Amino acid sequence: MNLKYPHLFSPIKINSIMVSNRIIANPMGQVFEDKALGRPGVVVAGSVITQPGKASWESAGQPYAFDKYEVEKTRRRILLAHRGGAKASLEIAHAGQYARVAPGDFAMGPSGYWREDGVEVREMDEAMMDEVVSGYVRTVQDAQAVGFDMIFLHFGHGWLVPEFLSPLFNKRTDTYGGTIENRMRFPLRILKEIRKAAGPYFPIEMRISANEYMPGGISFEDVLTFVKTAQEYIDVVQVSCGLDIEHEANVYTASTNFTEHMLNVKYAKVIKENVDILVSVVGAIMNPDEAEKLLADGIVDMVALARPLVADPDWPVKALEGRVEDIVPCLRCLQCYHIATNRRNVGCSVNPRYANEDWVPRKLPKAETRKRVVIIGAGPAGCKAALTACERGHEVILLEKRDHIGGAIHYVAMEHFKVDIKAYLEYLKVQIGKSAIDLRLNTEASPKLIRSLAPDVVIAAVGALPAKPPIPGIDSKNVMSFYEAIEHEERIGRNVVIIGGGTIGAEIGLELSLLKEKNVTIIEMLNELAVQGNMLYKIGLRHKMGEAESLHVMLEAGCRKITEEGVYVRDKKGVEIFLPADTVIIAAGVRADRALAESFYGIVPQTYMIGDCEKPRKIQEATMEGYTIAAAI
Repeated sequence: MNLKYPHLFSPIKINSIMVSNRIIANPMGQVFEDKALGRPGVVVAGSVITQPGKASWESAGQPYAFDKYEVEKTRRRILLAHRGGAKASLEIAHAGQYARVAPGDFAMGPSGYWREDGVEVREMDEAMMDEVVSGYVRTVQDAQAVGFDMIFLHFGHGWLVPEFLSPLFNKRTDTYGGTIENRMRFPLRILKEIRKAAGPYFPIEMRISANEYMPGGISFEDVLTFVKTAQEYIDVVQVSCGLDIEHEANVYTASTNFTEHMLNVKYAKVIKENVDILVSVVGAIMNPDEAEKLLADGIVDMVALARPLVADPDWPVKALEGRVEDIVPCLRCLQCYHIATNRRNVGCSVNPRYANEDWVPRKLPKAETRKRVVIIGAGPAGCKAALTACERGHEVILLEKRDHIGGAIHYVAMEHFKVDIKAYLEYLKVQIGKSAIDLRLNTEASPKLIRSLAPDVVIAAVGALPAKPPIPGIDSKNVMSFYEAIEHEERIGRNVVIIGGGTIGAEIGLELSLLKEKNVTIIEMLNELAVQGNMLYKIGLRHKMGEAESLHVMLEAGCRKITEEGVYVRDKKGVEIFLPADTVIIAAGVRADRALAESFYGIVPQTYMIGDCEKPRKIQEATMEGYTIAAAI
């Protein structure tokens, strides 16, 4: 077989087991069956805790996975992981000071304090340490006994073990605190006992955070010292970064679009040069080309994927078959992450099945009756509806008034920090091109045209229009829309005022200041920027904006008047300020084009509105609407 990615799909031996390829499917929650069917080399089949009542980041009542009434469910994880030929691993963790405990109970950590939620964290004494070590040993032995091929020790992201390693958490003055030699004493004790109990031939992988991205966090030099010492007990070290509960650092554990791809490779490379065990790396390895190069260059031995396999669980098998253009790209929007979304609307922007596995099938069945489906508008919602209806076997006509597909993301993809959305736009173009969809560009839909097509179903996905606030002078020569600003950056002057600090306005301002060195002021009437963004997106945005010295933000401010010389603004104290501006960009959001969408009703009974023409949407919501409507036809 002539492989496009020979290094990615070369076998590797981890201690006593042979793995068919170099891809590790990292855990994200307890659902992993789709990832297993996508044929990675290793599937980490969810996580388990070591100490019931004291170790869970989920709930105080989380059961021990190997108890009498849980063990068979745990064993089934192995069967599910093996379905695609992968080796079954299991994440073993202890939440330490962040553990969810019963009311009145205490959590444990390297140092004592009271948490903000009123829970006491007690400094661990020798007896507590003995209990933790025993819990790890028991869990590893139980995992071996039921048939897991290997284990994955979560020693990163600020849970119990890294709490001992990091001076951010470890404030002890005894033999377990201070120097790295002291701080790693307890973690090494855990590893030593695990290896002793598991025996020399059982594969053990350990995750670490190479950089905690917090002031006072562990240095990389100390991380390297720990890994070099720990290597005698483990077979693979997985290099990650950041912290989980500390949200300012979580944006690096789960990186946003403002972070470069492969952000942990620089650390993995140094670790690889200093150890004799296998090294894997996780963190924004987005496509097979990136993964292949890391392996071909000898920087790491394996690559671990998390969110890319949420976007497309079949990423590995598509790469194996050379169908890279069919891989659905992850947008790094973090809508799949409950912390980012505050557990609201958790899902994937490009994969409707994620978090909806109980009702969205892995493969759509063909429709019993073939229908003619006419879709008006080729934005994210319209494209998804067209591809879904086509997959169901319907005749699909997709009308688009412009000379390109993509709708709003055609413009968004032009922005510097939107390379992942650009990849998704290219994916949509390729998929529509490969399909039987009758795409008609430069075609303005009207009720008359739609009637002439004799559809059985009409889906209006006509999008939204840029909002134009009633500001005196808004038609001045120095004023442009955000679409025009993105598409024609050469028309933008040196001094820029942006009216509206939503996600689009904020990112345009960031790019113009940080990359183009323009003087930019963003005027936002609310008390925060990017109000539509999720929490981690907003933190990532703020971090990146901190690098832009010529970017200024005025919150709770309103634009009073625009002239050809600049903008009059009233700040939050009611003071009127004049801001000189060569260019004024209106980024005040969009409004649904409901009138146009509603004009297509009455032609056929089965008529639907989806996407921004119903209400301004996130890509996730547009994708889901396009899928659900079309899947039911």
